[in-house]
Amino acid sequence: MKMSSTLTMKFQSQIAVIALLLCFFLSCGQLVAKQADGSLNILVVGDWGRKGLCNQSQVAYQMGKIAEDLDVDFIISTGDNFYEDGLTGVSAPAFLQSFSQIYTAKSLQKPWYAVLGNHDYRGDVLAQLDPVLKEIDSRWHCQRSFTLKYNLCTLPFSFANDIECPSTAELYFVDTTPFVDKYWEIPNEDTYDWRGVIPRDTYLRHQLQDLETALRSSNGTWKLVIGHHTLRSVGDHGDTEELVQQLLPILEKYNVDLYVNGHDHCLEHIKSLTSPVQFLTSGGGSKAWRGMKKDADMNGLEMYYDGQGFMILKINQKHLYAIFYDIEGSIIHQLEISRNHTTFMKEEM
Repeated sequence: MKMSSTLTMKFQSQIAVIALLLCFFLSCGQLVAKQADGSLNILVVGDWGRKGLCNQSQVAYQMGKIAEDLDVDFIISTGDNFYEDGLTGVSAPAFLQSFSQIYTAKSLQKPWYAVLGNHDYRGDVLAQLDPVLKEIDSRWHCQRSFTLKYNLCTLPFSFANDIECPSTAELYFVDTTPFVDKYWEIPNEDTYDWRGVIPRDTYLRHQLQDLETALRSSNGTWKLVIGHHTLRSVGDHGDTEELVQQLLPILEKYNVDLYVNGHDHCLEHIKSLTSPVQFLTSGGGSKAWRGMKKDADMNGLEMYYDGQGFMILKINQKHLYAIFYDIEGSIIHQLEISRNHTTFMKEEM
């Protein structure tokens, strides 16, 4: 009986992986069967690609330990994957030196879903998007914008069928760099690779329209939007005004639960005072300690940690948990959201 149960679990896990891969390559946004208890565990890290320097290797070590303890399903990268100027091509040594040779723990050999950051746009941006990288390291999945949709029901009763599984987690990945005006200024001290983005107005309009269309038709239990740039932050970069003006109204209109980002090299939690949106920054994958922005808007600030670390998201039908870890693997802040209320918990450091 025990052997039969084990084989069933392995089969269910294989089905989940196959469904996920099909959904990713077809960009279908279909539901994906998850673990037997219907839960979803995600590790989120950003601003990391420094060939192991600036404590990247130390953060990666703790990521491996926590990912093993919690059996994470996949990893999200919030961008700035390769410093300082992205990749020079699909054969660039930096891909191995900053990714494959750093995140070596068995627990991190899961899919990595990455968005592009502004530093990635300063290199050969098409290289990061090229499927050839997946042939080099099968974990790597990077697109400009895409959607992942997971069911949160107990297997084997739901296999990618939203009629059978009414509880879902929906993740919308957005390409934020083209929104920022200063990157388009001429002359500019940095060079950006805008292939595939020009004409800019059309690209941005389509992104916003696609996101709004998806959110309007969504019946998801949990809705998360992921991008590189901050919406709300008290860190060095502060708020990204272009996103506040263009993206935030859509998130508020459709009651998005989380906006998850990097860009500021810190860990951070800010709650909206006017909507259900919680703003979570996980940009502590390597270089940090930049301090707060002068005259930052402190309204809604629940936690700011000016240091390295990462975040875990634990999602089930009734609850969503965000847990922030520092470079020592210690919990520094926790957020719990249910359909009825939201609570915050802070650990002693």
